[in-house]
Amino acid sequence: MLEHDGRSGNGHGHLRRRGIVCLARVRRVRDLPVAALPLLLGVHQPVEAAVRDTGGGCSPAATAWAVIALPLLALWVPAGVLLAAAPEVRRRLWGPMAAGLATAAVLSHCLATRPVSPEIRGHTIGYGVNVPWMPLVPTGYLFATLGSLLIGGDRRLGILGVVLAVGAPACSALWRLEFASTWCAFAAVASLLVRGWVRRPYAAPPVT
Repeated sequence: MLEHDGRSGNGHGHLRRRGIVCLARVRRVRDLPVAALPLLLGVHQPVEAAVRDTGGGCSPAATAWAVIALPLLALWVPAGVLLAAAPEVRRRLWGPMAAGLATAAVLSHCLATRPVSPEIRGHTIGYGVNVPWMPLVPTGYLFATLGSLLIGGDRRLGILGVVLAVGAPACSALWRLEFASTWCAFAAVASLLVRGWVRRPYAAPPVT
C-alpha cells in the first residue's frame, strides 16, 4: 500500500514556475529531461488534488498520479541523467538505465492490468497498488532514480541524489504510513537544485 498526502499549497505553483525557468535556461537539448524534473514534479502535486476532488476510488486522476510516480519517474530520471552525462561516464549509467527499464515495464504492466484504488484518510490519501516481487521492484526503482544521480559524474546532480537518499529514510522514520507522500513532496522541493545544474558553466571546447 502506498500512501500519498492529500494536502496542497501555494508552493506548488512556485515549483511549476521554477520548473519553467529551468527549461527556459537550458542551453543543450540533451539537458531537457533533467531540467524538466522540477516542472514534472510540480505538476504531479495538483494531480493529487484532483484525486481528492473525486472523493477517492478509481479514477483517471488516480491512474495519472500512479503513472507519474511509478513507471514514468523510474524511466525518466536515469534516461535524463544518461543523456546529459559526459561521454566518459555513460557506460556506468547503463546499469541504472537497465534497472529503470525493467522496473518501469513491471510497474506499467501493473497499472495496465490492476486498478489504482485511492482512499482518502483525513489529510492523506492511500493509494492501493498491487506491486509484485517486493522488495525487488522498489530496490530497482531506487537504484534507477537515486543511483543514476549519485554515479552520474556531475557534482550538482550528485548533491541532489544525496539529499533525496538522506530524505528517504528520514521520511520513512518520521512518517511511516505517509512515506510516499512526504518523500514525493520532499523530492519536488529538492528538485529545485536542478536550477543550479542548468546554470552550470560548461568546459571550453578544445582548441584545434
